[in-house]
Amino acid sequence: MPSPLSLSLLTLGVADVARASAFYEALGLTRAADSNAQVAFFNTPGAILALYGREALAEDAEVPAAGDGFRGVAMAWNLQSNEEVDKAVVRWVAAGGRLTRAAKTAFWGGYSAYVSDPDGHLWEIAHAPGFLWDATGRMTARE
Repeated sequence: MPSPLSLSLLTLGVADVARASAFYEALGLTRAADSNAQVAFFNTPGAILALYGREALAEDAEVPAAGDGFRGVAMAWNLQSNEEVDKAVVRWVAAGGRLTRAAKTAFWGGYSAYVSDPDGHLWEIAHAPGFLWDATGRMTARE
């Protein structure tokens, strides 16, 4: 039986790999040795974050590269307190990202803000008190 679905790599199509890499490095990520001018890889506690030219990524998937605005997807960076969320939002904006919605208490009981990277990829920075954290700092859902 094949293994269950597991997010191992998240690839973002970007206008400029070097610029996008500099942004994520300013957030504290370190570019992996396997990176090159066409693609950058960053290890995170969850999946590998990859940055790849938007045109090349669309060509690889055989879909049109055109289209901006809301993509129907938001990644999330969950932290362990409201204070950590506030600090992360400040860091995100200082690195060159854009605040799209200020942090506030959410209807589901958590606390979150929405930000975007220089290519418009939407991220939620959140504290979700209903989730658990394991010894490695990985957030898990109750089973």
